[in-house]
Amino acid sequence: MSSSECKAPARLLRGAVLSACIAAMAIASACTVRPLYSNTVAPGGTGTTVAAYPSIDIKPVQTRYAQEVRNHLIFMLNGGAGQPANPQYSLDLGVTEVATGLLLAATTTGEDRPSAGTIVMTSSYRLTKVGTGEVVARGTRRISSSYDRPRQEFAALRAQRDAENRAARELAELLKLAIGQDLSRL
Repeated sequence: MSSSECKAPARLLRGAVLSACIAAMAIASACTVRPLYSNTVAPGGTGTTVAAYPSIDIKPVQTRYAQEVRNHLIFMLNGGAGQPANPQYSLDLGVTEVATGLLLAATTTGEDRPSAGTIVMTSSYRLTKVGTGEVVARGTRRISSSYDRPRQEFAALRAQRDAENRAARELAELLKLAIGQDLSRL
């Protein structure tokens, strides 16, 4: 076999790889995916999502864990500046919590006691325009947070409270992303 015969399959392989790369770049260039927090306006869009965050007023809630979600959300949306003075949007939050014992551990008395628990926190939200009352977006998000339940009662209560706080923080992050996606569609 001559050296020119060995180079022919290599050239064909190189040409096939080059053609595949060009085809992949052509397909990728047709994608319309863009970052959620981009500073560019999408075709047909009106502006950035980040600019709309500080114009959202979050209505008061009733429970401690709902207040945790609200506080985290206010901080994340406004960068620590608090509620806006002239909001364009109003956000209604409904937060519920279910605490369950998952794992039962045998004790020396023959009774089983829970040794692990889970907090499931669910939030429904409704975003409305302030002037018109038009519902712009609505949705539901859910997060769960597990924790160990030690034998000491105070330690078990503290572990549950820490799990509630963790779930509230993560739920607020999910809500921020959901609201951002909803606002980017406007």
